[in-house]
Amino acid sequence: MYRTRWGLRLRALGEHPRACDTTGVSVYRGRWVAVLMSGALAGLAGANLSIEQVGVFQENSPTRGFIALAANIFGRWTPIGSYLASLLFGFADALQIKLQPFRDVVNIPPQFFMMLPYLLTVVVLAGVMGRAVAPAALGQPYEKG
Repeated sequence: MYRTRWGLRLRALGEHPRACDTTGVSVYRGRWVAVLMSGALAGLAGANLSIEQVGVFQENSPTRGFIALAANIFGRWTPIGSYLASLLFGFADALQIKLQPFRDVVNIPPQFFMMLPYLLTVVVLAGVMGRAVAPAALGQPYEKG
């Protein structure tokens, strides 16, 4: 993302698309490629979730998208930061699974253990929200002009 031509163009498309257009890079094509690649990766992640839990219906699996977005924000929109944030949230998810057997010992309902990753997400986002700066052109349509 920081040293390859493709990565620099992708970052520039998110920060300043008009500068990309003036250098001859197709903004529309670059954004379409980025959207299609992110959709393919999200599809692979969903397939992994469905293969992992064959025969088991989980009602809360769509909420992992919220945690993924939180990991991106907490990672300050960088690949390495998002990876480390994902490891943190994955650790919280694994910890809540490991704490499940102790619910009878401490007499706590299992839902309190299950909310640990989401509670961590809210706490982390509340602490980081003002300092994380999103790409400048995020969510803004590009108009050639």
